[in-house]
This record gives sequence, C-alpha cells and structure tokens, in this order.
Amino acid sequence: MGRINPMKSIGLVYDRIRWDEKALIKASKKASVPLTPIDAKEVYINALEDSGVIRNAFGDIVLQRCVSYFRGLHLTAFLENMGLPVINSFQTSLICGNKLFTTLALIKAGLPSPKTHAAFTPQTALRVLDTIGYPAVLKPVVGSWGRLVALIKDRESAQAVIETREEMRNALLQIYYIQELVERPPRDIRVIVIGDEVVAASYRYSPSNDWRTNVARGGISKPCPVTPELKQLALKASEAVGGGVLAIDCLEGPNGLLVNEVNNTIEFKGISSTTDIDIAGKIINYTVRMAKK
Repeated sequence: MGRINPMKSIGLVYDRIRWDEKALIKASKKASVPLTPIDAKEVYINALEDSGVIRNAFGDIVLQRCVSYFRGLHLTAFLENMGLPVINSFQTSLICGNKLFTTLALIKAGLPSPKTHAAFTPQTALRVLDTIGYPAVLKPVVGSWGRLVALIKDRESAQAVIETREEMRNALLQIYYIQELVERPPRDIRVIVIGDEVVAASYRYSPSNDWRTNVARGGISKPCPVTPELKQLALKASEAVGGGVLAIDCLEGPNGLLVNEVNNTIEFKGISSTTDIDIAGKIINYTVRMAKK
C-alpha cells in the first residue's frame, strides 16, 4: 500500500482580520483544510530556532496577509530562511510592494505600462514634471489604497506637494515616482491571477468625489470580461514579478491596455461582489497544491 500524504496545514499570518481573511478562513473550513490564523503582532522568532518548531507553529505553508508591507516582508524573509514556503514569496513581495521595482520588472518583461520617471530631490522632481507636462501623477514608491497619490495639475501644486513630502522626513517619500496621466475612462481594470490561472476581472470606477479607483476610497466594482488580450497581459505581468496570488491593475490607454500596478497581499472583496467565482476557495486550493510540491 502506498504512503498516504497527510493533509497539508496552512498558517494564515495577519495583522488585521478583514473581510478577505474571514473569507479565507471560511473557505479552508469548507475544503476541510487545516488553517491556523496567526497574529503577526504577537509573533517573535528566534533566528536560531529549529525549523521543526517553526513548522509546528506555522504549518506546512504560510499565507502572508499582513496589511503592513514591511511587517509582512520581513516575516516572509524569516520564514523562508527557515525552509517554509510563503505565498507570496519574499522576492515577489519585495517587487510588488515597491511601485518603482514593479515598473522596472514590467519594463524588463516588455510589458506596456505608463511612462514613468524617478527623481531623488525636489529640484529634479520639479524638472521632471516641467518636462513631461501637467497634469501628472506623483505616487509614493511604497503604499496602498491610493494614500498620498497626488494628481499634480500645475507647477504651484507640484511645489506644495513636494514641500509637504520633504517636511515629513520620510526617506521613502523623498523618492519621487512620477507617471504620466493616462487618458482613459474613469475606471481601471483589476485582474486576479492565482498561479497560472486568471480567475476574474472587474472594472473599478472612481467615486463621484475622487479621481482614484481604489475600492478602499469608495471605488465601485463592476463585472469585466476576461478577453484574450487581458488574460495574456495579466499572466505575463504575474510572471514578471515572480508569480503567486496577485492582483494586476490595468489601464485602458488610447493605444491599448497598460499594466499600472501589481498588488501582492490582495484584497478581493470588491471583485468578489462582481462574480460567482469563489476566489477565496481558489486561493486555498492553490496554497495546498503549492505545499505538496
């Protein structure tokens, strides 16, 4: 008789229980997959700890779901170093958590993306904006939910935003990531990719009082067909950053689709409202498959 592999267990690491984490916990119960929620705020690990002890605490594979990018990134590095597979991997998390790193990976893969510049002083940032013209978009290299993303309409507003960022005394905010403002409908497209499968897509429309499409800021999700072009673009973008469980954000530019961002610790509440596909269940199934490799 062949050896029966025991059911793989999942450690779900979080620092806030949101709708998405609740959906993952529910999906694991439905699939009879052992899952242990672990509050990252309560975690401390001995760098010399035996890997067996770590596996007993975290399971066979870890779903990293921290809202805090740096908390999740460093914990992922720790766990991978001790031999535990993490979704998403340290390298994927590192790239996707930094907009500039993501853009460089997309460009290297030959994917269409908005024209992007980087500057490292207020003076050069203003020079970039004067060169590419207004309006333009200024983003922090690290951040989510559209926080501190600014639509720069003229030089005066550029000076005000840049001076404010300099006063914050945050080294990351003094890296100026500047993009062209793409002419597009008042929406973007979010595509969920799990492994080598494009699971679902949705349009995200801007709320009436904002130009950003983030659901966290009141953006509205509606169904979007997964065309062959969109599917191919999303899969190539996922591959460019290392793959895993990812959300690819695309823009409908005047000359076709552009990949704007790739998100690592994905939120899928909005897109789940537009489809009957069990996204949480697919994430759990993918995690189990990866644990068996």
